[in-house]
Amino acid sequence: MLKRTLQAALIVGVALAVPMGAMAQQQGGSIVITYKDDVATLDPAIGYDWQNWSMIKSLFDGLMDYEPGTTELRPGLAESYEISDDGLTYTFHLRDGVTFHNGRGLVAGDVVYSLNRVTNPVTQSPGAGFFDSIEGFEAITAGDADALSGVSAPDDKTVVIKLNRPDATFLHKMALNFASVVPEEAVAESGADFGREPVGTGAFKLEEWRSGLRVVFTRNEDYWREGLPYLDQIVFEIGMEPIVALLRLQNGEVDIPGDQIPPAKFLEVMGNPETASRVVEGGQLHTGYITMNVEMAPFDNVDVRRAVNMAINKDRITQIINGRGVPANQPLPPSMPGYSQTYEGYAYDPAAAIDLLAEAGFPDGFETELYVMNTDPQPRIAQAIQNDLAKIGIKADIKSLAQANVIAAGGEKDQAPMIWSGGMAWIADFPDPSNFYAPILGCAGAVPGGWNWSWYCNEELDALATKADSITDPAAQEERMKLWEEIYVKVMDDAPWVPVFNENRYTMKSERMDGADNLYVDPVHIPINYDYVYVKPE
Repeated sequence: MLKRTLQAALIVGVALAVPMGAMAQQQGGSIVITYKDDVATLDPAIGYDWQNWSMIKSLFDGLMDYEPGTTELRPGLAESYEISDDGLTYTFHLRDGVTFHNGRGLVAGDVVYSLNRVTNPVTQSPGAGFFDSIEGFEAITAGDADALSGVSAPDDKTVVIKLNRPDATFLHKMALNFASVVPEEAVAESGADFGREPVGTGAFKLEEWRSGLRVVFTRNEDYWREGLPYLDQIVFEIGMEPIVALLRLQNGEVDIPGDQIPPAKFLEVMGNPETASRVVEGGQLHTGYITMNVEMAPFDNVDVRRAVNMAINKDRITQIINGRGVPANQPLPPSMPGYSQTYEGYAYDPAAAIDLLAEAGFPDGFETELYVMNTDPQPRIAQAIQNDLAKIGIKADIKSLAQANVIAAGGEKDQAPMIWSGGMAWIADFPDPSNFYAPILGCAGAVPGGWNWSWYCNEELDALATKADSITDPAAQEERMKLWEEIYVKVMDDAPWVPVFNENRYTMKSERMDGADNLYVDPVHIPINYDYVYVKPE
């Protein structure tokens, strides 16, 4: 058995460039955050949207966690762990002094219960599939078992999880909201209302929820991380239009507009030095891309796909989103481990694209269809793509449809020749390069109803991906990242996508808010790490 403390386990972690900031954190105070829509749920097994993700992270904990403002793994409810030599057995040792919001102490059985609950079909968790590498997953999801055979608690401080295959991403999955630990008695008492009556071990606890009006969090005085959180209270005001929230922020009545800066006001905000000084910008693990269906002519010709890559003016498209992103040259975003710093991608070169199309047998271009969701600014981006394609002789008819219809079209093998993924583009579920491959570029995703809309399937790369994710030794992660870098460069050689831009996240804060900028654009607490932000001294 390879024993290691979580403090020393730097599994696939990268810190953002922004430092943690000054050490002048102030205890106490209350802040106001606004949202237009009500919160759907605060159940960690169910919640899966922009609004509730960071709320849930502040109410609950998992075995693993991340250094604030980074994608670097660190201790959570587990103080240490062991991995068997074959990478199939994880033994977690729980820390002392952890209590739920109801006052009961954490025990290993709570972890077992929580993993069984999230994978049980009755729960209908959108995150159940993340745990498919746990032994017994197929049986519980098929309804043939009530519990995961691979999860057990030999004693109150020890959790043993057996996998059906090595999974280098497993520790990251243990830091997902879906792996949060919940007390069985609280779930039993609340039943279907647990999402409105959450009980966890997190830095904050729910004090009040008035539908359509507000949600109030208060400081957990018994939180196991000493000195945290800094704030005494967070008030989420519901039902406020983003433009009104922005005006109230400027008047000092709101601290953070949860729906971000309204697009119509973005240039105005950034053009005013006073308001721009309170805007926080940060990268996110996101890529917007154009898919080309490799099963449909003429995109079954790799030179056609390469020519399309050369035809797209990514700088111009990025301007359509007010410059809130950077042009992309590969599937992975720059802040993701495995991103190639040396790969240059396809340069914007319409003349070379025309020549390559001619060599591929299309000297006069061809006609095709470009699918896009019908919410601004996506149709405008599709028009820019259409104009770029026209310059090399490709006439693309835009199919502007509701998001669900575009997704359905992409899931049909012979329906959508091209798709602009904007509004549906990929944001990593966890900070690991494998999450950008299997669902959207791997053979497993090239199935009816899948998210691999290019229908690209390279069995050689699938084998390399399996090899990469079988490397679980922390000391060998550099080797694993090199494999992923190789995989994505080869993907680009086959050119099933045109990566267009990596969109950045913009948050605005009041003058009284403090804490390092990367806490306001936290890559895993999306969007804000409430546990570590604070207000300036009066």
